[in-house]
Formats: sequence, C-alpha cells, structure tokens
Amino acid sequence: MPFRRSKGLVKWIFENQHKMQSVRRCSSLARYKEMEDSAASEHDVSGPKTRPEITPEISFKHDDLQVRLAAPYQLQTKPDAVELGFGKYFTDHMLKIHYSKHLGGWQKPEITPFENLSLHPAAKALHYAIQLFEGMKAYRGVDDKIRLFRPELNMERMNLAAQRSGLPMFDGQELIRCITRLIQIDQEWVPHSETSTLYVRPTLIGTEPTFGIMEPESALLFVILSPVSAYYQTRGDGAVSIFADPAVVRAFPGGVGNRKVGSNYGPTIEATARAAKLGHQQVLWLFGPDRELTEVGAMNIFMVYINDQGERQLSTPPLNGLILPGVTRRSILELASQWEDLVVKEEVITMDRLEDLNDRGRLLELFGAGTAVVVTPIANVGYLHRNIRVPTTSQPRPVYRRLRDTLLAIQYGHVDHPYAKVIA
Repeated sequence: MPFRRSKGLVKWIFENQHKMQSVRRCSSLARYKEMEDSAASEHDVSGPKTRPEITPEISFKHDDLQVRLAAPYQLQTKPDAVELGFGKYFTDHMLKIHYSKHLGGWQKPEITPFENLSLHPAAKALHYAIQLFEGMKAYRGVDDKIRLFRPELNMERMNLAAQRSGLPMFDGQELIRCITRLIQIDQEWVPHSETSTLYVRPTLIGTEPTFGIMEPESALLFVILSPVSAYYQTRGDGAVSIFADPAVVRAFPGGVGNRKVGSNYGPTIEATARAAKLGHQQVLWLFGPDRELTEVGAMNIFMVYINDQGERQLSTPPLNGLILPGVTRRSILELASQWEDLVVKEEVITMDRLEDLNDRGRLLELFGAGTAVVVTPIANVGYLHRNIRVPTTSQPRPVYRRLRDTLLAIQYGHVDHPYAKVIA
C-alpha cells in the first residue's frame, strides 16, 4: 500500500511493532558501525584500517556553559513560513566555544546574542580551508515537542572531519547538550509546521593567524540556527533533474570526499551553475573510467530496480572513501533492510548499468537523500547529450515516498522511535 504521513501510516507502524522491534535489534548502532567499517576497509585502499579514537580525554563541558541573552533591541523579526527559503534567516542566539593550545585547550562554552565573528585576516580558515561543518535539524512534532534526529552520528562525523583537518576534537555528547540548550532558548524559532524546520549548523574553523600550513593552535567552534523550508525549487511532483558530467569529479581516492569539509563544496559551484543553464537542479558526480555514481549534489544517491531474480532492489554506492557517510543514508539502509518486499544492497553503480536497466524497463526509481532534502525523487538524468527519463514518480508504490514518509513520521513525532531525541 502507498505510504502517507497520516493516520494510515501511524496505524501501519502500530500494527507492525513486532517488525520495528527487530529493526532495533538487527540494525543497532554497533552492528551497523561494523558493517560501515567493513565496507570502508574493503574499498578504501588508503589510510588506516581501524576506526580512529574520536573522543578526546579533554573537552569542553556543558556544565561550564555560560549564557548571555539578547536584549530586546537585538531580537530578530521572525519571517513568515512562506518566506523562509533555505538559510536566509537566523535566530537570536548562537553558541561559541574557543580553543587555544596556549590556554590549555577548550575554553568554556558560551551562548551569546547572534553576532558577527571577528577574525584576523591571516586566520588559517580563510587561506587553507581549515574548517568543517555539520548539518542537523530540529523538528517541532505533532505534540509540540522539539526533536533532533540521531545527533550522535553528526558528532561522530564532525570529530572524524576535525581529526583529518588537524582541528581539535571534543566530546560529542557535551556538544549535543550545549546545542540542546541553544535550541531551548530559541525554541520559538522552530517552525510550527511539518514543511519547515530549524536547521542547525555546527562549524569548526582554524583561527590561528599564521601562514604556516600546519594544524592551528587556536580554533573556534560555533553553532548557528536558521529556520528553513524547501531546499530545491522542484517540479509539481517534487522531482528534480540532474546532470551527469564525466568531465568533473567531486572527490578522489585518499581525499576528503567522506568528510564534511568546506573544500568539498566550493569547487562544485561552477559545475552546478553549468547544469542549471541546461535546465537541471543538480550535478550527478561520477568517478573513474567506468563512470561510477558517487553523490548527487550534496546528497547520497539511491536506485530502485528489478534485479536478476525479479525482486525490487534498493541500492546505493558503498562507502569507499569518495562518499559522505550520510545520517539519512544510514537510516534509510537500516529501515529499508527490514522491509520484506525489498532487497537492500550497497553496490557500485555505473552509468552503463543505469542506462542498461532503464533501456530494459527495469529501472524504477532514482532519488537523493540528505538532511536538507530528506528524500528527493529524480525524474531525469542528462548524460552525453541524452536525457534519461526515470519513472520515479509514476510508480504505484514508490520506495522513495515510503522512506520519506517513514522518516518524517519519526522526525515529527507521529511515532516514537529511538532515532528521535526529544529536547524540549
């Protein structure tokens, strides 16, 4: 049956609680982390084969958090939901945590009125892209409670990026507690809507004012909040068109394609602008002589097709060092692997394979997934002067919609689920 984020969806999940319990046992965080490590070690021939320690012994503490509230004249005017767009407006407060090696490391975290940063012109973040960020969302549920979606995974990924960038690591649970307090203070900025959310942007930058290319001795971790609505301007059915350009790559083996650092995103702007001139919303990033699919825009990509055994199969490229380990990606794999009518697999997908499946009528769906977009259907792929039409939105029981509605039901509190962390 088609899934709708409605009473029908809630009823289905209630009636299938026995399956949901098996999800929690079979796809636990520890089990999936082992699978992820195994995939990374199998495909990534560079770098260490063991998972690095990402929680330092010394970190800032939420118990030391200092709060300075905005004065009435510093409060921002809240925009209407229809005006939000993505990342154009910001809340009244921000979180800042300074790091200084000479002062013993992390300093006390503080929440202050939203303000501009003061940086030395020689700050390493400005010259060598020694910076990283995360993307999370706070959702106002049907019960008016505010939830975060698996924030511990964002903290893990942020620490891995910090380690790769020579930036200081921290205790992720302490940052979650600080972020929770920030959201509680600015909770009225969390939209009273299921089409809008509060985007949470933790950022870590190197601030040491020297030109030496080495790990910075000072840094700044800050978190800002932005109420947002839809990321893309899509067609009436919500689908997008993407452009596969073999002439450009997003990441390469041994690089930082699997880390959320700013240098992964700036160089994509020109290629995305060229794709837009051809009528596409995003770029499908390919790699290698076989033109393997890696990501689409800033999203992970998924394909649904009829496999050689006549089964519906959901596939996504493996974590081989080129691909960001998305929180939404991981959640989709964990949830969908429990559905008895769907085979779920991580596998290399090439453009030749995609074209062949489409030509034979076996390609059913393409969609992107990520925090900003949740799940976005793809209806067209521009490739080598050809448009590959994908029947994603015309399926009688589309997988992308079932996944999107299941994720939104969890995020907005239609069902209780361990993925959702209630904060207020």
